[in-house]
Amino acid sequence: MSNTKSTSDPQTSHDGRKGEGDMPSPMEVLRQARAQLSELTGMTAESVSSFEQTEDGWSLEVEVLELERVPDTMSLMASYQVELDPEGQLTGYRRVRRYERGRADAHRPGGR
Repeated sequence: MSNTKSTSDPQTSHDGRKGEGDMPSPMEVLRQARAQLSELTGMTAESVSSFEQTEDGWSLEVEVLELERVPDTMSLMASYQVELDPEGQLTGYRRVRRYERGRADAHRPGGR
């Protein structure tokens, strides 16, 4: 299975930190974040719009389908800020934005 971890003796990871086995790759973190958020919220995580490694683990912004409508451009979407520990386990999330799929962000000079 792809999600199994070795339970052998702790070893040093690529960055010199002690831990159990190697840290997950960025792609594994992305997959885990989407799956865990979907499982917790019951909504479909469609894409990851931002991703960065932090001192405490990982921080992502995940786009989620909150309410499916017809036509699809009227479906209600949301952006969730998702925090994960260094091993890729979700430690918290919050909705930061809600929008209709067919609408673009308004980018105006001067923040208006």
